[in-house]
Amino acid sequence: MLSLRYVRRFYHAVAAISSTESPAAVSNCIRNPKPLEEPALVKLKNERDPEKLFHLFKANAHNRLVIENRFAFEDTVSRLAGAGRFDYIEHLLEHQKTLPQGRREGFILRIIMLYGKAGMTKHALDTFSNMHLYGCRRTVKSFNAALKVLTQTRDLHAVEEFLNDVPVMFGVELDIFSVNIVIRAFCEMGFLDKAYLIMVEMEKLGIKPDVITYTTLISAFYKENRCEIGNGLWNLMVLKGCIPNLATFNVRIQYLVNRRRAWQANSLMDMMQKLGIAPDEVTYNLVTKGFCQAGYLEMAKRVYSAFHAKGHKPNVKIYQTMIHYLCKGRDFDLAYTMCKDCMRKNWFPNVDTIHTLLEGLKKNGQFGKAKLILTLAQSRVPPFSSSQLGALRSILSRS
Repeated sequence: MLSLRYVRRFYHAVAAISSTESPAAVSNCIRNPKPLEEPALVKLKNERDPEKLFHLFKANAHNRLVIENRFAFEDTVSRLAGAGRFDYIEHLLEHQKTLPQGRREGFILRIIMLYGKAGMTKHALDTFSNMHLYGCRRTVKSFNAALKVLTQTRDLHAVEEFLNDVPVMFGVELDIFSVNIVIRAFCEMGFLDKAYLIMVEMEKLGIKPDVITYTTLISAFYKENRCEIGNGLWNLMVLKGCIPNLATFNVRIQYLVNRRRAWQANSLMDMMQKLGIAPDEVTYNLVTKGFCQAGYLEMAKRVYSAFHAKGHKPNVKIYQTMIHYLCKGRDFDLAYTMCKDCMRKNWFPNVDTIHTLLEGLKKNGQFGKAKLILTLAQSRVPPFSSSQLGALRSILSRS
């Protein structure tokens, strides 16, 4: 409990303060409060003029709320790049290197990636090469950032040269992330054999392939219809005790569906669940499509029901797949229900599928349902073309 002495002191202090300020002064302070300055991050977000944006960011070079905000950095660089002001980008990022944060590898790594997103590859590589000049320690993390930027150029010779020479030059030990960056780049460039050999050579150096390594290679070989190698990599992965993840299973299921092996795709989905890997919307859509393409519409419906039972909500791809094949299989009642549901979410099948559905509903004498589908089609945002809508209306206008 406060003593009476402290209460009296407090009372006299308040009275003294009150006596020094006239009522008019107090009233004036209330009526004319000092306007709050708009936060720097809000200013940056709202500024559309490249020159003003540059000067605004530069003025906040020491503002931690700005420089530590990843979105603010990326958004500013992206907009300056879009305006073609690469000189402004260079000025801002080079200035950041001279500040205290330039001694942190994580911060320099971000600058490397920002240069990469702006398409300024040479600046990104120079930043990596000169890290010691800023008193910043160089590790495999910054090496991987520079490597990732370089792979975006799709220059095979440059990537190989960087991979062979730079680790030795700077005493950097590669890791599995380095390997996966190169393998993905080689696969995207179409050099699948080189990508595979990178995995083999790196394993000899003690860098063990992980599930991402195998998934990237398996997917690439399947897409190029080199199924024997894709299957061999799948078997090799399992043999070496590397457990497939969701992405790997989806790649394999996609391959099986493309080969019209729907039952094997379904069995693989069952295996996933036994291993504790829950199928996602992509998995269910692939298996559903597989059964539809193979002519097993009832099995497709069962997979769709299982998808619902697991608590999942269908996405636009699953709706489109089911509606298309239900119409093809003349099951217009279920096609109508699904089409109505997806249209109300502003997800629309293509015009040919809607045309087939309207024809089927009309033939079955279900004009009310057909009119509702047409009304929903007319509410599409953005709208179907006038010629497309005219073709749909003509179905119901014909006797």
